[in-house]
Amino acid sequence: MTNLPTFDDVVSAAQRIQGHAHKTPVVTSRTVDEELGARVFFKCENLQRMGAFKFRGAFNALSKFTPEQRKAGVVAFSSGNHAQAIALSARLLGIPATIVMPHDAPAAKVAATKGYGGNVVIYDRYTQDREQIGRALAEQHGLTLIPPYDHPDVLAGQGTAAKELFEEVGPLDAFFVPLGGGGLLSGCALATRALSPDCMLYGVEPEAGNDGQRSFRTGSIVHIDTPKTIADGAQTQHLGQVTFPIILRDVNDILTASDTELVESMAFMASRMKLIAEPTGCLGFAAARQIKAELRGKRIGILVSGGNVDMARFASLLGI
Repeated sequence: MTNLPTFDDVVSAAQRIQGHAHKTPVVTSRTVDEELGARVFFKCENLQRMGAFKFRGAFNALSKFTPEQRKAGVVAFSSGNHAQAIALSARLLGIPATIVMPHDAPAAKVAATKGYGGNVVIYDRYTQDREQIGRALAEQHGLTLIPPYDHPDVLAGQGTAAKELFEEVGPLDAFFVPLGGGGLLSGCALATRALSPDCMLYGVEPEAGNDGQRSFRTGSIVHIDTPKTIADGAQTQHLGQVTFPIILRDVNDILTASDTELVESMAFMASRMKLIAEPTGCLGFAAARQIKAELRGKRIGILVSGGNVDMARFASLLGI
């Protein structure tokens, strides 16, 4: 694919979202450093506006709309975080927003999306095609469709999280980034190769849905059925036409984490680091713990992608 986004697009996105997105904190933990035998830096996108990195890409994409597009409105499909990000960005920019969400999306995410002013359309993620529904709504009502990951402006915005991390802590030896459809990972890849070119970059996805890993190792996009995993933010069926070429070129490997490992990482982060992370947000930490023998003496980055988990759900997962 020609004209893939570049690091220059990430830099432009950073300028667009400045003053709108939070510059999220980088947190360290002596306990984690001791466990991994490394110096570990957590980039806390769970503390981003609307609770996830998705605000970066959504605001960047919507801020580039023409006056005509702004007046007509935006449509998006999402299991939750992109939905909230589009709804909030649209409200801030005065753009009407329609969001297609699955029937089993976390209640907190649906409530937040509606709270930001989004018009929510419900579908069944196991029997209906959200992309088809989104395209149909766009055509019927003249809306601009902004997909959750496979869009140059979206992934450029997501890459600003990695740009901030490297600018704050300097080059790293390894960096672990959650992987669903690849918007976050591909955006972070652009920033990583520009600011820390020798860094080992790992995408991490749920064990039950390793389409990215299979795609990466075969060199072509693998499509799967919607995976059954607690990592609802990574229940994607395939990587994107824009995200995959960047991942193939710039990422070192794709790892996976089991639901059990995600729960263990969630519990650790809550009890020892006082951080609430959703299951998807724990993918990077879970993978780093798996390969800690390889990380000894290294400087490690872990991107915590989001913290939007319903508290009742959080308690039940942790057995509280």
